[in-house]
Amino acid sequence: MIPALFFYLFAGICIASALMVIASRNPVHSVLYLILAFVNAAGLFLLLGAEFLAMILVVVYVGAVAVLFLFVVMMLDVDFAELREGFLQYLPVGALVGVIFLAEILLVVGAATIGGGGPRVVVAPIPTDVSNTEAIGLVLYTKYLYFFQAAGVILLVAMIGAIVLTLRHRTGVKRQNIAEQVARTPETAIEVRKVKSGQGLEV
Repeated sequence: MIPALFFYLFAGICIASALMVIASRNPVHSVLYLILAFVNAAGLFLLLGAEFLAMILVVVYVGAVAVLFLFVVMMLDVDFAELREGFLQYLPVGALVGVIFLAEILLVVGAATIGGGGPRVVVAPIPTDVSNTEAIGLVLYTKYLYFFQAAGVILLVAMIGAIVLTLRHRTGVKRQNIAEQVARTPETAIEVRKVKSGQGLEV
């Protein structure tokens, strides 16, 4: 009874938050609703016994992606009224994509309901004496080790490429020179002047 109650609570709030992400006119409010949807989705994963996925959802998406998007929206100060001017011309394409997604979801859910679930291929038995996180770690670092390392290398290359593309040396902008700052001495950093009593300092 209690797990079912929590399921309906998390699922209802998650669906309502997802709808508010789309319906909200303020982009900052949309990001906050998105964070709420992520947190409730993490609660659903906890009910399923997938605590690792719940932790990753909160740490990665809530702690990094959503907050970063919120900071970008607040710092850029984008004129969203100007962006909405061309909304109607993209409405047919968006509606077509939405219909395709809805048809695919209905086909998947219908096939799983009518056929009793999709094909189940068990590659290896899932150990029951370890936690969910340990079981995923055992699979990732044994059978899928090379794929895991390749994904890490791809992400590293993407991060370096993003840094190189956005790194621009603009003229007239003051920049820090770490080597020069470390090599500074009191003789070059400060200038001591003796001022007589009752007299000011000429600039």
